[in-house]
Amino acid sequence: MLLSRVLLFRFGLLAAVAVAGVATLKAEDADRKFLAGASTSNITPPLGEMIVGNWKPIPATNIHDELHARSLVLDNGETRLAIVLCDNVGIPVEVFDLAKQHVQEATGIAPSHILMAATHTHSATTARGSSKVHRDESLTDYQRFLARRISDGVRRAVANLQEAEIAWGSVDEPSEVFNRRWFVDDAALLKNPFGGLDRVRMNPPRGHKSLNRPAGPVDPEISFISVRHRDGRPLAVLANYSLHYVGGVNPGDVSADYFGYFAKFIEQKLLGDDEQGGDRSWPPFVGILSNGTSGDINNINFQDGKPKRYRRYEKMAEVADKVAQRVADAHRDLTFHSWVPLDAQATDLRLNVRKPSEEMRAHFANLDASDAPRMGREQIYAERVAKLDAGPEAIDVPLQTLRIGTLGIAAIPFETFAETGLEIKRESPFEQSFTIELANGSFGYLPTPEQHRLGGYETWMGSNNVQKDASVKIVDALMEMFGRLHQE
Repeated sequence: MLLSRVLLFRFGLLAAVAVAGVATLKAEDADRKFLAGASTSNITPPLGEMIVGNWKPIPATNIHDELHARSLVLDNGETRLAIVLCDNVGIPVEVFDLAKQHVQEATGIAPSHILMAATHTHSATTARGSSKVHRDESLTDYQRFLARRISDGVRRAVANLQEAEIAWGSVDEPSEVFNRRWFVDDAALLKNPFGGLDRVRMNPPRGHKSLNRPAGPVDPEISFISVRHRDGRPLAVLANYSLHYVGGVNPGDVSADYFGYFAKFIEQKLLGDDEQGGDRSWPPFVGILSNGTSGDINNINFQDGKPKRYRRYEKMAEVADKVAQRVADAHRDLTFHSWVPLDAQATDLRLNVRKPSEEMRAHFANLDASDAPRMGREQIYAERVAKLDAGPEAIDVPLQTLRIGTLGIAAIPFETFAETGLEIKRESPFEQSFTIELANGSFGYLPTPEQHRLGGYETWMGSNNVQKDASVKIVDALMEMFGRLHQE
Protein backbone atom coordinates (compact mmCIF):
# COMPACT_ATOMS: atom_id res chain seq x y z
CA MET A 1 0.00 0.00 0.00
CA LEU A 2 2.77 2.45 0.93
CA LEU A 3 4.69 1.48 -2.22
CA SER A 4 1.64 2.26 -4.35
CA ARG A 5 1.44 5.74 -2.83
CA VAL A 6 5.14 6.38 -3.45
CA LEU A 7 4.77 5.31 -7.09
CA LEU A 8 1.71 7.51 -7.47
CA PHE A 9 3.60 10.47 -6.02
CA ARG A 10 6.57 9.90 -8.34
CA PHE A 11 4.25 9.57 -11.32
CA GLY A 12 2.71 12.91 -10.35
CA LEU A 13 6.15 14.54 -10.33
CA LEU A 14 7.00 13.11 -13.74
CA ALA A 15 3.70 14.31 -15.10
CA ALA A 16 4.42 17.79 -13.77
CA VAL A 17 7.70 17.85 -15.72
CA ALA A 18 6.11 16.50 -18.88
CA VAL A 19 3.01 18.72 -18.89
CA ALA A 20 3.81 22.44 -18.74
CA GLY A 21 2.03 24.27 -15.94
CA VAL A 22 0.70 21.28 -13.93
CA ALA A 23 2.55 22.13 -10.75
CA THR A 24 3.25 25.82 -11.46
CA LEU A 25 1.14 28.75 -12.54
CA LYS A 26 1.54 29.74 -16.19
CA ALA A 27 2.47 33.29 -17.22
CA GLU A 28 -0.57 33.69 -19.48
CA ASP A 29 -2.86 32.98 -16.53
CA ALA A 30 -2.45 36.63 -15.54
CA ASP A 31 -4.70 37.61 -18.46
CA ARG A 32 -7.62 35.49 -17.23
CA LYS A 33 -10.34 36.67 -14.88
CA PHE A 34 -10.57 35.24 -11.36
CA LEU A 35 -13.62 35.87 -9.17
CA ALA A 36 -14.30 35.29 -5.48
CA GLY A 37 -17.25 35.90 -3.21
CA ALA A 38 -17.91 35.25 0.48
CA SER A 39 -20.80 35.48 2.90
CA THR A 40 -22.07 34.56 6.33
CA SER A 41 -25.48 32.99 6.95
CA ASN A 42 -26.96 32.84 10.44
CA ILE A 43 -27.77 29.27 11.53
CA THR A 44 -28.50 29.95 15.21
CA PRO A 45 -31.19 27.55 16.50
CA PRO A 46 -34.09 28.46 18.78
CA LEU A 47 -33.60 28.16 22.52
CA GLY A 48 -34.70 24.87 23.97
CA GLU A 49 -32.96 22.77 21.32
CA MET A 50 -30.54 20.20 22.76
CA ILE A 51 -26.83 21.00 22.98
CA VAL A 52 -24.74 17.90 22.28
CA GLY A 53 -21.04 17.11 22.48
CA ASN A 54 -20.83 16.12 26.14
CA TRP A 55 -21.96 12.88 27.74
CA LYS A 56 -25.42 14.24 28.50
CA PRO A 57 -27.32 16.63 26.17
CA ILE A 58 -28.78 19.75 27.79
CA PRO A 59 -31.24 22.33 26.42
CA ALA A 60 -29.97 25.66 25.10
CA THR A 61 -30.96 28.47 27.44
CA ASN A 62 -28.89 31.38 26.09
CA ILE A 63 -27.15 32.52 22.90
CA HIS A 64 -23.68 33.75 23.83
CA ASP A 65 -22.70 34.31 20.20
CA GLU A 66 -24.57 33.56 17.01
CA LEU A 67 -23.78 30.49 14.91
CA HIS A 68 -23.02 30.90 11.20
CA ALA A 69 -22.40 29.07 7.97
CA ARG A 70 -19.46 30.89 6.39
CA SER A 71 -19.10 30.47 2.63
CA LEU A 72 -16.34 31.11 0.11
CA VAL A 73 -16.95 30.73 -3.64
CA LEU A 74 -14.10 30.74 -6.17
CA ASP A 75 -14.55 31.04 -9.95
CA ASN A 76 -11.75 31.08 -12.56
CA GLY A 77 -14.04 31.30 -15.58
CA GLU A 78 -13.82 27.55 -16.16
CA THR A 79 -14.63 26.02 -12.77
CA ARG A 80 -16.55 27.18 -9.73
CA LEU A 81 -15.89 25.85 -6.21
CA ALA A 82 -17.81 26.49 -2.99
CA ILE A 83 -16.51 25.86 0.55
CA VAL A 84 -18.80 26.22 3.57
CA LEU A 85 -17.95 25.90 7.28
CA CYS A 86 -20.84 25.55 9.72
CA ASP A 87 -20.78 26.18 13.46
CA ASN A 88 -21.99 22.76 14.57
CA VAL A 89 -20.57 19.69 16.28
CA GLY A 90 -21.31 17.44 13.30
CA ILE A 91 -23.82 17.49 10.46
CA PRO A 92 -25.08 14.27 8.81
CA VAL A 93 -24.68 13.63 5.11
CA GLU A 94 -28.42 13.87 4.41
CA VAL A 95 -28.51 17.51 5.61
CA PHE A 96 -25.46 18.45 3.56
CA ASP A 97 -26.90 16.62 0.53
CA LEU A 98 -30.13 18.61 0.79
CA ALA A 99 -28.16 21.86 1.06
CA LYS A 100 -26.09 20.92 -2.00
CA GLN A 101 -29.26 20.09 -3.92
CA HIS A 102 -30.59 23.57 -3.14
CA VAL A 103 -27.27 25.13 -4.21
CA GLN A 104 -27.13 23.22 -7.48
CA GLU A 105 -30.72 24.12 -8.35
CA ALA A 106 -30.07 27.82 -7.70
CA THR A 107 -26.49 28.25 -8.99
CA GLY A 108 -25.58 25.26 -11.13
CA ILE A 109 -22.59 24.35 -8.95
CA ALA A 110 -22.24 20.56 -8.98
CA PRO A 111 -22.30 18.79 -5.58
CA SER A 112 -18.82 17.36 -6.34
CA HIS A 113 -17.52 20.95 -6.33
CA ILE A 114 -19.18 21.94 -3.03
CA LEU A 115 -17.34 21.20 0.22
CA MET A 116 -19.46 21.58 3.35
CA ALA A 117 -18.16 20.86 6.84
CA ALA A 118 -18.85 21.37 10.55
CA THR A 119 -16.40 23.15 12.85
CA HIS A 120 -17.09 20.80 15.78
CA THR A 121 -18.02 23.38 18.36
CA HIS A 122 -19.45 21.52 21.35
CA SER A 123 -21.74 24.45 22.18
CA ALA A 124 -24.19 24.11 19.30
CA THR A 125 -27.53 22.38 19.26
CA THR A 126 -27.69 19.11 17.41
CA ALA A 127 -28.24 18.64 13.69
CA ARG A 128 -27.49 14.92 14.00
CA GLY A 129 -29.94 12.23 13.05
CA SER A 130 -30.95 9.08 14.89
CA SER A 131 -27.78 7.18 13.94
CA LYS A 132 -24.36 7.94 12.46
CA VAL A 133 -24.57 4.92 10.17
CA HIS A 134 -28.18 5.28 9.05
CA ARG A 135 -29.48 8.05 6.77
CA ASP A 136 -32.77 9.48 7.98
CA GLU A 137 -35.38 9.98 5.29
CA SER A 138 -37.31 12.47 7.41
CA LEU A 139 -35.45 15.56 8.66
CA THR A 140 -36.19 17.64 11.74
CA ASP A 141 -37.30 21.26 11.51
CA TYR A 142 -33.82 22.48 12.46
CA GLN A 143 -32.13 20.19 9.92
CA ARG A 144 -34.31 21.56 7.13
CA PHE A 145 -33.73 25.12 8.33
CA LEU A 146 -29.98 24.45 8.45
CA ALA A 147 -29.87 23.04 4.91
CA ARG A 148 -31.73 26.07 3.58
CA ARG A 149 -29.56 28.59 5.45
CA ILE A 150 -26.37 26.87 4.23
CA SER A 151 -27.57 27.02 0.65
CA ASP A 152 -28.69 30.63 1.08
CA GLY A 153 -25.15 31.48 2.19
CA VAL A 154 -23.62 29.97 -0.92
CA ARG A 155 -26.11 31.81 -3.11
CA ARG A 156 -25.20 35.07 -1.39
CA ALA A 157 -21.49 34.36 -1.91
CA VAL A 158 -22.20 33.81 -5.60
CA ALA A 159 -24.06 37.13 -5.70
CA ASN A 160 -21.01 38.76 -4.09
CA LEU A 161 -18.53 37.49 -6.72
CA GLN A 162 -15.91 40.13 -7.53
CA GLU A 163 -12.66 40.23 -9.47
CA ALA A 164 -10.09 39.02 -6.98
CA GLU A 165 -6.64 37.62 -6.31
CA ILE A 166 -5.79 34.56 -4.25
CA ALA A 167 -2.84 33.25 -2.22
CA TRP A 168 -2.17 30.48 0.27
CA GLY A 169 0.41 29.79 2.93
CA SER A 170 1.03 28.23 6.32
CA VAL A 171 2.57 28.96 9.69
CA ASP A 172 3.01 26.93 12.89
CA GLU A 173 1.34 27.51 16.26
CA PRO A 174 2.49 24.62 18.48
CA SER A 175 1.55 26.05 21.88
CA GLU A 176 -2.14 25.05 21.73
CA VAL A 177 -2.06 21.49 20.37
CA PHE A 178 -1.57 18.45 22.61
CA ASN A 179 -2.34 14.80 21.96
CA ARG A 180 -5.06 13.84 24.43
CA ARG A 181 -4.40 10.07 24.27
CA TRP A 182 -1.80 8.95 26.82
CA PHE A 183 -0.04 5.80 27.87
CA VAL A 184 -0.52 5.61 31.63
CA ASP A 185 0.92 3.25 34.25
CA ASP A 186 -2.23 2.93 36.37
CA ALA A 187 -4.65 0.18 35.31
CA ALA A 188 -7.49 1.92 37.16
CA LEU A 189 -7.35 4.67 34.51
CA LEU A 190 -7.63 2.20 31.62
CA LYS A 191 -11.02 0.56 32.22
CA ASN A 192 -13.45 0.63 29.30
CA PRO A 193 -17.25 0.13 29.15
CA PHE A 194 -16.84 -3.35 27.66
CA GLY A 195 -15.36 -4.97 30.75
CA GLY A 196 -11.74 -4.75 29.65
CA LEU A 197 -8.63 -2.59 29.90
CA ASP A 198 -7.22 -0.30 27.23
CA ARG A 199 -3.57 0.55 26.75
CA VAL A 200 -4.13 4.31 26.52
CA ARG A 201 -6.44 6.82 28.19
CA MET A 202 -8.15 9.80 26.63
CA ASN A 203 -7.93 12.96 28.76
CA PRO A 204 -6.10 11.47 31.77
CA PRO A 205 -6.00 13.47 35.03
CA ARG A 206 -3.71 16.46 34.58
CA GLY A 207 -0.34 16.14 36.27
CA HIS A 208 -1.10 12.55 37.33
CA LYS A 209 1.93 10.55 38.47
CA SER A 210 1.06 7.65 36.17
CA LEU A 211 1.39 9.68 32.95
CA ASN A 212 3.92 8.02 30.66
CA ARG A 213 3.86 9.51 27.14
CA PRO A 214 1.42 10.70 24.47
CA ALA A 215 0.12 7.99 22.16
CA GLY A 216 0.44 10.01 18.96
CA PRO A 217 1.75 13.16 17.28
CA VAL A 218 0.27 16.63 16.85
CA ASP A 219 0.09 18.88 13.80
CA PRO A 220 0.92 22.51 14.71
CA GLU A 221 0.50 23.90 11.17
CA ILE A 222 -2.09 26.56 10.39
CA SER A 223 -2.79 26.38 6.66
CA PHE A 224 -4.74 29.21 5.10
CA ILE A 225 -6.13 30.70 1.91
CA SER A 226 -6.41 34.46 1.49
CA VAL A 227 -8.55 36.21 -1.10
CA ARG A 228 -8.42 39.95 -1.76
CA HIS A 229 -10.04 42.46 -4.06
CA ARG A 230 -7.99 43.57 -7.06
CA ASP A 231 -7.22 46.83 -5.24
CA GLY A 232 -5.66 44.88 -2.35
CA ARG A 233 -8.51 45.05 0.19
CA PRO A 234 -8.98 41.74 2.07
CA LEU A 235 -12.06 39.81 0.94
CA ALA A 236 -11.87 36.52 2.89
CA VAL A 237 -9.51 34.19 4.74
CA LEU A 238 -10.10 30.45 5.14
CA ALA A 239 -7.77 28.89 7.73
CA ASN A 240 -7.31 25.33 8.95
CA TYR A 241 -5.99 24.26 12.38
CA SER A 242 -5.87 20.76 13.83
CA LEU A 243 -7.36 21.52 17.23
CA HIS A 244 -10.59 20.29 18.79
CA TYR A 245 -13.00 22.80 20.29
CA VAL A 246 -11.71 24.71 23.35
CA GLY A 247 -14.83 25.00 25.51
CA GLY A 248 -15.19 26.87 28.78
CA VAL A 249 -18.77 28.05 28.24
CA ASN A 250 -21.62 28.61 30.65
CA PRO A 251 -23.96 25.60 30.85
CA GLY A 252 -26.77 26.04 28.34
CA ASP A 253 -24.91 28.63 26.28
CA VAL A 254 -24.81 28.39 22.49
CA SER A 255 -21.43 29.44 21.07
CA ALA A 256 -19.31 28.99 17.96
CA ASP A 257 -16.28 28.43 20.24
CA TYR A 258 -12.85 29.63 19.06
CA PHE A 259 -13.88 29.26 15.42
CA GLY A 260 -16.28 32.19 15.86
CA TYR A 261 -13.72 34.27 17.73
CA PHE A 262 -11.18 33.65 14.95
CA ALA A 263 -13.58 35.04 12.35
CA LYS A 264 -13.85 38.23 14.40
CA PHE A 265 -10.15 38.56 15.24
CA ILE A 266 -8.74 37.91 11.76
CA GLU A 267 -11.04 40.63 10.40
CA GLN A 268 -9.76 43.07 13.02
CA LYS A 269 -6.12 42.22 12.33
CA LEU A 270 -6.31 42.42 8.53
CA LEU A 271 -8.70 45.36 8.12
CA GLY A 272 -7.56 47.48 11.07
CA ASP A 273 -9.49 49.65 13.48
CA ASP A 274 -10.23 52.47 11.02
CA GLU A 275 -12.16 50.35 8.54
CA GLN A 276 -13.76 48.40 11.35
CA GLY A 277 -15.22 51.56 12.84
CA GLY A 278 -15.90 53.56 9.67
CA ASP A 279 -17.80 53.08 6.46
CA ARG A 280 -17.58 49.51 5.26
CA SER A 281 -17.16 48.51 1.63
CA TRP A 282 -19.50 45.90 0.23
CA PRO A 283 -19.37 42.96 0.37
CA PRO A 284 -17.92 42.67 3.89
CA PHE A 285 -14.83 40.61 4.74
CA VAL A 286 -15.46 37.02 5.90
CA GLY A 287 -13.08 35.10 8.17
CA ILE A 288 -13.42 31.32 8.28
CA LEU A 289 -11.65 28.71 10.42
CA SER A 290 -12.00 25.02 9.52
CA ASN A 291 -11.17 22.08 11.75
CA GLY A 292 -8.16 20.07 10.62
CA THR A 293 -7.36 16.52 11.73
CA SER A 294 -7.97 16.87 15.47
CA GLY A 295 -9.77 13.70 16.52
CA ASP A 296 -7.09 13.05 19.15
CA ILE A 297 -5.96 16.63 19.78
CA ASN A 298 -7.02 19.29 22.28
CA ASN A 299 -5.33 22.26 23.95
CA ILE A 300 -4.77 20.70 27.37
CA ASN A 301 -1.19 20.23 28.55
CA PHE A 302 -1.69 17.11 30.65
CA GLN A 303 1.78 17.31 32.19
CA ASP A 304 0.92 20.64 33.77
CA GLY A 305 -0.49 19.81 37.18
CA LYS A 306 -1.20 23.45 38.11
CA PRO A 307 -2.85 25.01 35.06
CA LYS A 308 -3.91 28.63 34.87
CA ARG A 309 -7.55 29.19 35.78
CA TYR A 310 -9.57 30.92 33.05
CA ARG A 311 -12.83 32.83 33.17
CA ARG A 312 -15.66 31.66 30.91
CA TYR A 313 -14.78 32.17 27.23
CA GLU A 314 -11.34 33.55 28.08
CA LYS A 315 -9.35 30.55 26.88
CA MET A 316 -11.15 30.14 23.56
CA ALA A 317 -10.61 33.84 22.85
CA GLU A 318 -6.92 33.47 23.70
CA VAL A 319 -6.51 30.50 21.33
CA ALA A 320 -8.38 32.25 18.53
CA ASP A 321 -6.27 35.38 18.95
CA LYS A 322 -3.05 33.36 18.71
CA VAL A 323 -4.19 31.59 15.55
CA ALA A 324 -5.42 34.82 13.98
CA GLN A 325 -2.19 36.63 14.83
CA ARG A 326 -0.06 33.89 13.26
CA VAL A 327 -2.14 34.07 10.09
CA ALA A 328 -1.95 37.87 10.03
CA ASP A 329 1.83 37.80 10.47
CA ALA A 330 2.30 35.21 7.70
CA HIS A 331 -0.15 37.10 5.50
CA ARG A 332 2.43 39.82 4.84
CA ASP A 333 4.68 37.40 2.93
CA LEU A 334 2.05 35.96 0.57
CA THR A 335 2.31 36.03 -3.21
CA PHE A 336 -1.12 36.69 -4.72
CA HIS A 337 -2.23 35.30 -8.09
CA SER A 338 -4.71 36.90 -10.48
CA TRP A 339 -5.73 33.46 -11.83
CA VAL A 340 -5.26 29.86 -10.67
CA PRO A 341 -6.50 26.44 -11.82
CA LEU A 342 -9.49 25.11 -9.90
CA ASP A 343 -10.86 21.58 -9.85
CA ALA A 344 -12.51 18.97 -7.64
CA GLN A 345 -12.93 15.21 -7.33
CA ALA A 346 -15.53 13.34 -5.28
CA THR A 347 -16.35 9.71 -4.67
CA ASP A 348 -18.22 7.45 -2.26
CA LEU A 349 -16.19 4.81 -0.43
CA ARG A 350 -17.98 1.75 0.91
CA LEU A 351 -16.96 0.80 4.45
CA ASN A 352 -18.14 -2.04 6.65
CA VAL A 353 -20.02 -1.12 9.82
CA ARG A 354 -18.59 -2.54 13.04
CA LYS A 355 -20.66 -5.21 14.75
CA PRO A 356 -20.36 -6.52 18.32
CA SER A 357 -18.80 -9.89 19.00
CA GLU A 358 -20.70 -12.59 20.85
CA GLU A 359 -18.52 -11.85 23.87
CA MET A 360 -19.56 -8.18 23.80
CA ARG A 361 -23.23 -9.09 23.43
CA ALA A 362 -22.92 -11.44 26.41
CA HIS A 363 -21.20 -8.72 28.46
CA PHE A 364 -24.06 -6.28 28.05
CA ALA A 365 -26.68 -9.04 28.48
CA ASN A 366 -25.11 -9.98 31.83
CA LEU A 367 -25.22 -6.34 32.91
CA ASP A 368 -28.90 -6.19 32.00
CA ALA A 369 -29.57 -9.30 34.10
CA SER A 370 -27.58 -8.04 37.07
CA ASP A 371 -29.10 -6.07 39.94
CA ALA A 372 -25.87 -4.11 40.33
CA PRO A 373 -26.03 -0.46 39.24
CA ARG A 374 -24.63 0.10 35.76
CA MET A 375 -21.93 2.68 35.10
CA GLY A 376 -23.15 5.63 33.03
CA ARG A 377 -20.77 4.94 30.16
CA GLU A 378 -21.70 1.26 30.11
CA GLN A 379 -25.32 2.28 29.58
CA ILE A 380 -24.37 4.74 26.84
CA TYR A 381 -22.25 2.23 24.96
CA ALA A 382 -24.76 -0.59 25.39
CA GLU A 383 -27.23 1.62 23.51
CA ARG A 384 -24.69 2.63 20.86
CA VAL A 385 -23.61 -0.95 20.24
CA ALA A 386 -27.22 -2.08 19.97
CA LYS A 387 -27.83 0.57 17.29
CA LEU A 388 -24.82 -0.62 15.32
CA ASP A 389 -25.93 -4.23 15.68
CA ALA A 390 -29.35 -3.34 14.24
CA GLY A 391 -27.94 -1.07 11.55
CA PRO A 392 -26.67 -1.67 8.01
CA GLU A 393 -23.76 -3.97 7.21
CA ALA A 394 -21.95 -1.26 5.23
CA ILE A 395 -22.23 2.45 4.46
CA ASP A 396 -21.03 4.71 1.66
CA VAL A 397 -19.00 7.66 2.95
CA PRO A 398 -18.32 10.74 0.79
CA LEU A 399 -14.70 11.70 0.09
CA GLN A 400 -13.61 14.82 -1.75
CA THR A 401 -10.50 16.66 -2.90
CA LEU A 402 -10.12 20.21 -4.20
CA ARG A 403 -7.33 21.79 -6.20
CA ILE A 404 -6.62 25.52 -5.88
CA GLY A 405 -3.48 26.26 -7.86
CA THR A 406 -0.70 24.26 -6.23
CA LEU A 407 -2.77 23.70 -3.08
CA GLY A 408 -4.67 20.48 -2.41
CA ILE A 409 -7.53 20.17 0.10
CA ALA A 410 -8.81 16.80 1.32
CA ALA A 411 -12.27 16.42 2.88
CA ILE A 412 -13.05 13.55 5.29
CA PRO A 413 -16.44 13.00 7.05
CA PHE A 414 -14.89 11.74 10.30
CA GLU A 415 -13.10 13.10 13.36
CA THR A 416 -9.68 12.21 12.00
CA PHE A 417 -6.48 11.59 13.94
CA ALA A 418 -3.55 13.98 13.51
CA GLU A 419 -1.25 11.25 12.21
CA THR A 420 -3.63 10.64 9.29
CA GLY A 421 -3.60 14.34 8.45
CA LEU A 422 0.20 14.37 8.59
CA GLU A 423 0.32 11.33 6.30
CA ILE A 424 -1.92 13.06 3.77
CA LYS A 425 0.39 16.09 3.79
CA ARG A 426 3.46 13.88 3.27
CA GLU A 427 1.96 11.80 0.47
CA SER A 428 0.13 14.57 -1.39
CA PRO A 429 1.64 15.52 -4.78
CA PHE A 430 0.74 19.18 -4.22
CA GLU A 431 3.17 21.76 -2.88
CA GLN A 432 0.86 22.37 0.08
CA SER A 433 -2.09 20.34 1.38
CA PHE A 434 -4.43 20.24 4.32
CA THR A 435 -7.49 18.27 5.40
CA ILE A 436 -10.89 19.51 6.57
CA GLU A 437 -12.55 16.96 8.84
CA LEU A 438 -16.26 16.39 9.45
CA ALA A 439 -16.74 17.38 5.81
CA ASN A 440 -19.85 16.36 3.86
CA GLY A 441 -21.03 14.16 6.72
CA SER A 442 -20.37 13.02 10.29
CA PHE A 443 -19.65 9.33 10.95
CA GLY A 444 -17.71 9.36 14.23
CA TYR A 445 -14.01 8.95 15.00
CA LEU A 446 -11.40 7.63 12.56
CA PRO A 447 -8.47 6.06 14.43
CA THR A 448 -5.65 4.39 12.53
CA PRO A 449 -5.28 0.58 12.79
CA GLU A 450 -2.33 1.10 15.15
CA GLN A 451 -4.43 3.30 17.44
CA HIS A 452 -7.23 0.72 17.39
CA ARG A 453 -4.81 -1.76 18.91
CA LEU A 454 -4.18 0.66 21.80
CA GLY A 455 -7.87 1.13 22.59
CA GLY A 456 -9.21 4.23 24.29
CA TYR A 457 -12.39 6.28 23.93
CA GLU A 458 -11.99 7.18 20.27
CA THR A 459 -11.60 3.50 19.29
CA TRP A 460 -14.56 2.19 21.27
CA MET A 461 -17.37 0.72 19.20
CA GLY A 462 -19.96 3.46 19.14
CA SER A 463 -17.31 6.20 19.08
CA ASN A 464 -15.81 4.60 15.98
CA ASN A 465 -18.40 2.94 13.76
CA VAL A 466 -16.59 1.54 10.73
CA GLN A 467 -13.98 -1.10 9.95
CA LYS A 468 -10.67 -0.71 11.73
CA ASP A 469 -8.59 -0.17 8.58
CA ALA A 470 -10.92 2.56 7.28
CA SER A 471 -8.25 5.27 7.62
CA VAL A 472 -5.96 3.30 5.28
CA LYS A 473 -8.66 2.94 2.65
CA ILE A 474 -9.60 6.60 2.96
CA VAL A 475 -6.04 7.85 2.52
CA ASP A 476 -5.56 5.56 -0.50
CA ALA A 477 -8.73 6.93 -2.12
CA LEU A 478 -7.74 10.53 -1.41
CA MET A 479 -4.29 10.01 -2.91
CA GLU A 480 -5.84 8.61 -6.07
CA MET A 481 -8.05 11.68 -6.37
CA PHE A 482 -5.16 14.04 -5.60
CA GLY A 483 -3.14 12.29 -8.29
CA ARG A 484 -5.84 12.85 -10.90
CA LEU A 485 -6.25 16.51 -9.94
CA HIS A 486 -2.49 17.06 -10.03
CA GLN A 487 -2.20 15.75 -13.60
CA GLU A 488 -5.01 17.89 -15.02
